[in-house]
Amino acid sequence: MKHQQRGISFIGLLFFCIILVCAGILAAQVLPTLVEFQAITKAVNKAKEGTTVAEVRSIFDKAAQIDDIKSVNAKDLEVTKEGDKTVVLFAYNKEIHMVGPAFLLLKYTNKSK
Repeated sequence: MKHQQRGISFIGLLFFCIILVCAGILAAQVLPTLVEFQAITKAVNKAKEGTTVAEVRSIFDKAAQIDDIKSVNAKDLEVTKEGDKTVVLFAYNKEIHMVGPAFLLLKYTNKSK
């Protein structure tokens, strides 16, 4: 009586590990951009307390220096008024090189609450 073997083969295990490592490398490259996006959002929410455009940009510059924000400058912010509230919008793209000519493009956009 023959018993069938059950489980994963060595080739299957190797293939699974390669996919897992590639996903881990990609996640390790995306995670810092997410952290920076959260820092920018925090700085924008702090900057909306300014009353003039120059004051909003100055507050953002100070917060950007503290949090080491490099993707967005104060000049990139769009400052508008909605009623009596100041609204600050920002948008930027981040490219992550993967392999050869392949890039991962992340588009970030948000506005103050």
